[in-house]
Amino acid sequence: MSSPARTIGHLFLGSALVFAGVSHLTFARDEFQAQVPESVPLDPDTTVVASGVVEVGLGAALLLSRQRRRLVGTIAALFFIAVFPGNVAQWMHHRDGFGLDTDMKRFVRLFFQPVLVVLALWSTREPRG
Repeated sequence: MSSPARTIGHLFLGSALVFAGVSHLTFARDEFQAQVPESVPLDPDTTVVASGVVEVGLGAALLLSRQRRRLVGTIAALFFIAVFPGNVAQWMHHRDGFGLDTDMKRFVRLFFQPVLVVLALWSTREPRG
């Protein structure tokens, strides 16, 4: 049985992923395009839409899955790792987005991605005991 803190963690993360995914598909598409590295061979808008669909799916799976929660947490962690180069590109190329309008703000944001990876893994595991 999962602890209350872990339950809150995966519910928060699932909700945040659904919200982020919906925002990719609707009101924040332009903002998210600032994070697409030039090395991605797809059109930035296509990349944003595709990642939004993945985020909605992962978030919904975190919210609804019980038997496969650990697997979904691992996939979410891998997704956060996969999109990290976009955060680095935003910082390196001085692109504004989501109020990240200085190099310092963009740099500080880089440290939040590992937190998401850890939260995805920790919140979807059963506590040892």
